[in-house]
Amino acid sequence: MDPRIREHAEVIVDHSTGIESGENVIIQLPPAAEDLAVALHELCGDRGANPVWISNSDRASRAFKRATDSFEEPDHELAFYEETDAFIIARGGANVTEGADVAPETNAAYNRARRDVKEERLSKTWCLTQAPTAGHAQLAGMSTEAYENFVYDAVSLDWDAQREFQAQLVERLEDAEEVRIRSGEETDVRMSIAGNTALNDYGEANLPGGEVFTAPVRESVAGEVYFDLPLYRYGREIEGVRLRFEDGRVVDHSAERNEDLLASILDTDEGSRYLGELGIGMNRQIDQFTYNMLFDEKMNETVHMAVGSAYDECVGEENDRNESAEHVDMIVDMSEDSVIEIDGEVVQRDGTFVFEDDF
Repeated sequence: MDPRIREHAEVIVDHSTGIESGENVIIQLPPAAEDLAVALHELCGDRGANPVWISNSDRASRAFKRATDSFEEPDHELAFYEETDAFIIARGGANVTEGADVAPETNAAYNRARRDVKEERLSKTWCLTQAPTAGHAQLAGMSTEAYENFVYDAVSLDWDAQREFQAQLVERLEDAEEVRIRSGEETDVRMSIAGNTALNDYGEANLPGGEVFTAPVRESVAGEVYFDLPLYRYGREIEGVRLRFEDGRVVDHSAERNEDLLASILDTDEGSRYLGELGIGMNRQIDQFTYNMLFDEKMNETVHMAVGSAYDECVGEENDRNESAEHVDMIVDMSEDSVIEIDGEVVQRDGTFVFEDDF
């Protein structure tokens, strides 16, 4: 076994999830990640935990969705997660576009039916990570070896040092009232974060980590955003997204590619037209775009915003949490002609923070 796989497993078990004796652990990995599953099972055994491996198959999911358009809440799966203490999932399918021929409205219906399952899963200790498979390497435009190096370098950071670096931004967001994002001529958006909490993501729920994120006050978002980096969703690329917000809600939208899919996402439910997350990428190790949101949203010199559900931990007691079956991140490149302001003060200009030496 590649020793980096065992190191990856150790980071997941000891740093990201802190698995302890007696805990029930679901390990959801694709077949191509069997070595990671083996390492995780060995570590669970060492720590006295009880692991179960279930395989996530994009082919099987596609087959189910194309066979029916009527979905019911899977009570048996919900019960499975209710009895779980920790949940580990890794991406790494053989074909990243496997679900490209599933109708957008089918995906929306499927997500609505599984909303309670998603909420239950997120209420537990969880970690989402990446197995460096050939399919994702191809999507990133990299050789398999280069992609393996990229993934393992990103997940094996000094996470204590990364936490300290990001804490400087968290401190500036504490007790802040408003954030304004400006980039180029097409992005100028304001949102209140008053009463909400900024979290420091240093490789726990997401591995790799490398962002600071919070939730906007639901009805406060106003302005326009051009998401100049593309994203993959349900096996299809959405490119050139433009959103206009009034009173927190998306009132106008367009996309240069697959606008129908964007429209379907926004029409999933009432909450899918509101922002659930504002995140600021701070992982300097992630220095190239790979069409994988797990990495791309952490990339230095970027900001991402997610339409859909907000994380409970970010929403203050006095504010309403945005709820949705969707949570779709989209990215703005902040490397040029861009500014982040907190309560009117510039905290980042052209991708560089005020607390960095070269600001």
